[in-house]
Amino acid sequence: MTKVSEEEFLNKLLDVSCKLSSIAKAQTYRFKNKWDEYLKPLNKKPHLVRQIPIDKEKFKDAIDYRISVLKNVEEAAVDGYHCIKTLLQTLYDTYFDSDLFKNDFSDDDQIIIKYLVAKEILGNLIQYNKLDHESVPMKYNVIARNYTLIKLKGQMDLAILESLKKLNMKQVKLTDVNKYMEEVKADGIINIKKKGKNYCYELKKELELTKEGKMQYLNHLASLIDWPTGFWRSFYNIRELNVTPDKNFPYRDFLIKVLSKSATQGYGPTSYVFKNLIKYYEKVREV
Repeated sequence: MTKVSEEEFLNKLLDVSCKLSSIAKAQTYRFKNKWDEYLKPLNKKPHLVRQIPIDKEKFKDAIDYRISVLKNVEEAAVDGYHCIKTLLQTLYDTYFDSDLFKNDFSDDDQIIIKYLVAKEILGNLIQYNKLDHESVPMKYNVIARNYTLIKLKGQMDLAILESLKKLNMKQVKLTDVNKYMEEVKADGIINIKKKGKNYCYELKKELELTKEGKMQYLNHLASLIDWPTGFWRSFYNIRELNVTPDKNFPYRDFLIKVLSKSATQGYGPTSYVFKNLIKYYEKVREV
């Protein structure tokens, strides 16, 4: 890792904070525009990622102001999680039962889209899925996590159970998996074969929309469904802070430990780093 002085680190931290400010501004604008175009009748006030205004000179010169900006960044990181949760809850709790959805998509496409949305969001964001097991009904959650392997070679119920355990779904039992997969079979997505005492699940129908359904999806939903992955991979990426403070830093060991987490992309590491940078500068302020 690169060794940096206090001034170099402060400049890096400012650059990263400004980067996240720009991402929050652009991504929130994009998300709200698409939301207002289509889903606003179902939820007028989705959770949005807050703005992060930054005065660069004050950030460098005034520690109180710097701490306030870091708090804003950390809160924006939390907003991102809740923004994705708002989207999923609105889709699965309201939109998929609405006339808006039923008028825009055929019966067959309606079945596919519920699985497709889960696959595109939860399938891409395993870290998010480890935190949120409630927003998406379990049968869609299971397919989001296991679709590719079911499609390639089929999956045994025990393997699916293990995949759910890795998502911190410790309470799920094998009988639950069997029940969820019976629901998926009823939707025409899979076939079930008995193998000894267990069950193997094979793909019967790919998650493909009709030509008309695909056009409607691209016009109304695709930008919203793609948004979580784009936001997650850009905002929760602060690898520039994976540096080593030189020996002149106060509380150097603490800071080294905090910054080492920035090597890993994702909500958890980003939130951790900024929470602890706030603590770091609060300690420095007391000296």
